[in-house]
Amino acid sequence: MPLRSPARAWAVWAVGLAAYIVAVLHRTSLGVAGLDAQHRFGIGAGALATFAVLQLLVYAGLQVPVGLLLDRFGSLRLVVSGGVLMATGQAIMATTDHVGGAVLARILVGAGDAMTFISVLRLVPQWFPAKRVPVLTQLTGIVGQAGQVLSAVPLAILLAGPGWSTAFFATAGAGVFVAVAAFAALHDSPAKRMDSGASMTMRQLGESLGSAWRHPGTRLGLWTHFTTQFMGTVFALMWGFPFLVAGQGLPRETASALLTLFVLVGMAAGPLIGILVQRHPLRRSWLVLGVVAVNSAGWALVLAWPGHAPLPVLVLLIVALGLGGPGSMIGFDYARTFNPPSRLGTATGVVNVGGFVASLLSIELIGLILDARTGGGTNYDIADFKVAMSVQYIFIVIGVVGILRTRRLARRRMAEEGIVIRPLREVWADRRGLAISRTEKAKAFTGQK
Repeated sequence: MPLRSPARAWAVWAVGLAAYIVAVLHRTSLGVAGLDAQHRFGIGAGALATFAVLQLLVYAGLQVPVGLLLDRFGSLRLVVSGGVLMATGQAIMATTDHVGGAVLARILVGAGDAMTFISVLRLVPQWFPAKRVPVLTQLTGIVGQAGQVLSAVPLAILLAGPGWSTAFFATAGAGVFVAVAAFAALHDSPAKRMDSGASMTMRQLGESLGSAWRHPGTRLGLWTHFTTQFMGTVFALMWGFPFLVAGQGLPRETASALLTLFVLVGMAAGPLIGILVQRHPLRRSWLVLGVVAVNSAGWALVLAWPGHAPLPVLVLLIVALGLGGPGSMIGFDYARTFNPPSRLGTATGVVNVGGFVASLLSIELIGLILDARTGGGTNYDIADFKVAMSVQYIFIVIGVVGILRTRRLARRRMAEEGIVIRPLREVWADRRGLAISRTEKAKAFTGQK
């Protein structure tokens, strides 16, 4: 069998995808278990939010170091290490009834999660032709969100039935399984099972990081991820389930169904957005801004609705938020097209910091506002959630400003390199949607043949 046969490439991608699905299960498990965790540990909303914030802080803080390690050691070793760390954290969560143990558990989950996604993303250009990379990048991010379904349905059932320890031991077992599968089946590249990069001094590592950061295209990716990803993450990771159950008064089963719909919308939208990115690579920022506008409008409708929003309005919110995940994947496409392969892991790590920084700040602020309005209790009213959730608009404004500024800088850099963007009115007039004047140079830029 050829080293780069299609069957082998799909098998490697499937194993990496399975590892990411389980990582998302670990990441979002506390959101479904949030109300149970408050009762188990005797904590308020602010302390509960701190668990998630600490997890995301570890995740975001490790993105750049992990990116550097990824360029040096490859995907296989990082995916296996991440799976073991997350399984260990969930096993600790299953047994502890102290806040300190829960904090340690979430730190380990955040560290393992940090190693998984960008490692799986790095496998895609190694195993597939460049023209398929945008769509497969979308599929990796969106199909991976099936882990949210595992936390919203099976994990929620285990929490309501056998209880806390059984639920978290089950997630730990899933983590061990995918770590073993990754060790057995993953290959960093068609040529090598473990494809290590050249060793680098600390000075060289700093230069690689600096080069990635200085390119405005990398920063455009970061602000894209910052603005499109955080609202969905805040909802799925921490405050969505409490908002729907304690705020909107929905049954747990209905809340779980809505979280499942959130994932399904993202899975349906991801391939479409990937195709649009592939066909119109120089119009990606307009697609990003459209996703942000839809997200913002969805929350505005729910927050402005008097009292409890009816179920159809909540469904509209979920559909709007479901577009955020596919939108955030465009940030990684910026990292790929604006950076050479030798620093792709580093640039991807820089981009991935954005959304999780916005998420952790939003989660913590929402928790603090809820505590301030309820005196640290759990008797939430819909008005409390409306005030708390409104804080997200601060980060929307910051992110949009960042996108517009770095887009201008990236376009200036592209013009210097001879890649010209036609005005939108010309693109609309051209039925074929040809968005570049120097076709061959643009194809080289996007990696197409």
